[in-house]
Amino acid sequence: MKFVMVVEGRTEGNILKPFLKRWLDPQLSRPVGIDVKMLDGHGNFLRQIATRTANYLRGRDEQEIIAVIGLLDLYGPDFYPADKNSAAERYEWGVDHFENVVGSDRFRMFFAVHEIEAWLFSDPAIFPRNVQDLFGALRPPEQINFNRPPGHLLKETYRRTNREYRKTLDGSQLFGNLDPAVAADKCPYLRRMLNTMLDLAQAKET
Repeated sequence: MKFVMVVEGRTEGNILKPFLKRWLDPQLSRPVGIDVKMLDGHGNFLRQIATRTANYLRGRDEQEIIAVIGLLDLYGPDFYPADKNSAAERYEWGVDHFENVVGSDRFRMFFAVHEIEAWLFSDPAIFPRNVQDLFGALRPPEQINFNRPPGHLLKETYRRTNREYRKTLDGSQLFGNLDPAVAADKCPYLRRMLNTMLDLAQAKET
C-alpha cells in the first residue's frame, strides 16, 4: 500500500519520503510506500491537481493507493482571496478549495505553514553551531511567517556565516537529521497531516 504525494518542488521531492516514513512506518504493521510527484510550482499544482489525482486513482496500481496527498507551502501562492490574511484563514480556505476542486474522498490537501523549512526550526540543534549561534530567540516554527518566511530566514542567517544556504543539499541533510516526532510535537499543522496519513494507512490495514 502507498500514498501518492503531490508537491510543488524538487526539495520536497527529495526529502519528504524518508522524513515521513520515519514517523509512519514504526506505527504500522508493514512499511507504507510514498510515491512523490513534483509539479514544478504552485501554478502547475493549481492547474493540474484535479486531473493528476483522477489519473492516479484510475491507474494500474489504483488498488494499492491509500490516498493522494496534496502539499503546498502556505507562503508563495497568490491564489488566496483578498480577505484571507492569516495563516489559519488561508490554510482552511486552501484545504476546502482544493478538496472541492479534486472532488474525491481519496484526496487530502495540506499546507506547510509557512514553508516546509519551518519544520527544521523545531530542533535548532540540527544546524551547524555557527548557524545556531546566530538565530537568537526564535518563534514557534509555524509562526515564522509571511513577512520573513523560514526559507528567507535560513538564507539570511547562512549568509552571515559567509556561505549560502543550499536548499537542495543543506535542506536534504538537515531533514535527514531531524526527528519527525520532534517536528510534529512543535508544528501542529504538520502533526495534523501525519495523523491523517496514519489514520488512513491504519484503516487500509484492517
